[in-house]
Amino acid sequence: MDVRARLGQLKQVKPSNFKGLGTPLIVLAALAMIVLPMPALLLDILFSFNIALALVVLLVAIYTDRPLDFAAFPSVLLIATLLRLALNVASTRVVLLEGHNGGDAAGKVIESFGSVVIGGNYAVGLVVFLILIIINFAVVTKGAGRISEVSARFTLDAMPGKQMAIDADLNAGVLNQEQARDRRAEVTKEADFYGAMDGASKFVKGDAIAGILIMVINILGGFVIGMVQHDLDFSSAVEIYTLLTIGDGLVAQIPGLLLSIAAALMVTRQNESGDMGQMMMSQMFDNPKSIGIAAAVLFIMGIVPGMPHFAFLTLALAVGSAAYFLYRKQAKEREQSLELAKKPAADKSAAKPKELSWDDVQHVDTIGLEVGYRLIPLVDKGQGGELLGRIKGVRKKLSQELGFLVPAVHIRDNLDLSPNTYRISLMGVASGEAEIRHDCELAINPGQVYGTLEGTATTDPAFGLEAVWIAPELREHAQTLGYTVVDAATVVATHLSQLLTNNAAKLLGYEEVQQLMEMLAKHSPKLVDGFIPDVMPLGTVVKVMQNLLNEGVSIRDLKTIVQTLLEYGPKSADTEVLTAAVRISLKRMIVQEISGPETEIPVITLAPELEQMLHQSMQATGGEGPNIEPSLAERMQKSLEDASQRQEMVGQPAILLTSGMLRSTLSRFVKHTIPNLRVISYQEVPDEKQIRIVSAVGQ
Repeated sequence: MDVRARLGQLKQVKPSNFKGLGTPLIVLAALAMIVLPMPALLLDILFSFNIALALVVLLVAIYTDRPLDFAAFPSVLLIATLLRLALNVASTRVVLLEGHNGGDAAGKVIESFGSVVIGGNYAVGLVVFLILIIINFAVVTKGAGRISEVSARFTLDAMPGKQMAIDADLNAGVLNQEQARDRRAEVTKEADFYGAMDGASKFVKGDAIAGILIMVINILGGFVIGMVQHDLDFSSAVEIYTLLTIGDGLVAQIPGLLLSIAAALMVTRQNESGDMGQMMMSQMFDNPKSIGIAAAVLFIMGIVPGMPHFAFLTLALAVGSAAYFLYRKQAKEREQSLELAKKPAADKSAAKPKELSWDDVQHVDTIGLEVGYRLIPLVDKGQGGELLGRIKGVRKKLSQELGFLVPAVHIRDNLDLSPNTYRISLMGVASGEAEIRHDCELAINPGQVYGTLEGTATTDPAFGLEAVWIAPELREHAQTLGYTVVDAATVVATHLSQLLTNNAAKLLGYEEVQQLMEMLAKHSPKLVDGFIPDVMPLGTVVKVMQNLLNEGVSIRDLKTIVQTLLEYGPKSADTEVLTAAVRISLKRMIVQEISGPETEIPVITLAPELEQMLHQSMQATGGEGPNIEPSLAERMQKSLEDASQRQEMVGQPAILLTSGMLRSTLSRFVKHTIPNLRVISYQEVPDEKQIRIVSAVGQ
């Protein structure tokens, strides 16, 4: 390769290729400072850089919205500590080798801190240095280390509860898959961050101890070198080497103190987004009563004989004025809020009564939610209510899963209900009701917890699990014990999601099916053309789709459903036969939703004798259902329930495999008593799947 081509390649190297070289260069430079001698000028530059770096880290820690936004802080703390210790080694070498030549032999920065900052008095410098060490080591570092240790322990203990809360929000439709993935990643990052901060606090503590040891070693080494090698008298050696050592120590300890304060600020902050200065001002100076009392105390102290009257009375006047103006501002805001609240009521009373019309006839709501008056804040966005957004998320999630648009939820208050009660109705019929506390959070026992909680014992409205209403501040503690903690809005949304899922067939009517046909016609016009009413009436299509939803089968694959109905419609008008045919066409989707992508399907079967007896009973009744003795039905139900629970305990789906003749009847038999048991026929098992029989009922 010629020289021109080589130069052309070098010109193509972009500056962005060097962006990641800063940290490795600092680490290598720190290691080089430990081994190689450093000139005084270079030491001045590096000491100045060290102070600037500590200031930048402190300011970034203050202005970071939340701790996880500065997740690189533990690594930055380690690198800054390593740089400072390397500078200590380099400056110690220069002080001991060149200290006898004068105060500026180790550089202007060390001389300035040894003479200007402490006035050239090594006794004062020693006291100031020790005070900085005590502040850094005994106060800031010790407190930050303890907070880091506790935060890391509780964060790691609370991880399972937080993961379960994310899964609960995902199942309730509050989060989609991408949001849940981001939340899980954030929980993992939070645990990693606080774990790293627990270790990083040890760097700061070790650095403070190293500062004391380095000071003692430098002073003793300076005495020996100055008096033995350079023939200095005792007083000269004490003055020269003590001032240089203390100056060197102050140059190192001031950045160390800044970094310790930055570490303490990071671990004492809550993991909430917000500017630290604004949060402190809004939380400390938002109550005029506390500021007014402080002004009164300052005034009393100012009029006490012997006290500095000017200082205390001036400060009391300033604090009292601030309390007065804050009180006036809040009073004005309250008046404006009352005026806004009265204005709609006045407009309503001034409106003229209208004549009755058909619009005044109230129709039955497809989905209704009634709340007591104490639960109104849950649905009022002005009061921070989140229930409307949660319900919207539930509708979106269920619409995607079921395959049709879930109707809107009509929400209204009901004074006839208890203040903390809500009621969910479908087609005007109450389908679910529960009492909740909007100012508390529900800690649900998922099956295994490691302690008890203080609160009001209850049950989860959606699944009937044991639960406790707790104060919001106990959330972290409850998650640490293994509870799944959700707020009141999530409780209502989860209950609504469960009821809508179980009653999906009631939500699908003629209008919805017609909309689905029109959507399919846009993509497959030939498929829909002539289907309704030439092949079968709309009512039959609605009934087939309701049967599918009633058996927990999604109607998302509308194209396959219509193709199957086109094929079997001319042969039979029986909706049960058509439903069975559609299920066989959808067998891959049905099995995948039940057991996932696994090639092997664990199934529960009926004993051959029992299945034969049920077949004979079906034939005797003309296919209208087996005529089973009550005692036999009870034993079958108990056996199926036990087998289903065993599958649930090992984390596998509960699937009952039976013949096509019995599938529909057995599905209705277990729907309400064993809701987690899915019934499929032999014809609904895909060819690529293998069957593994885990138990046989009736043997």
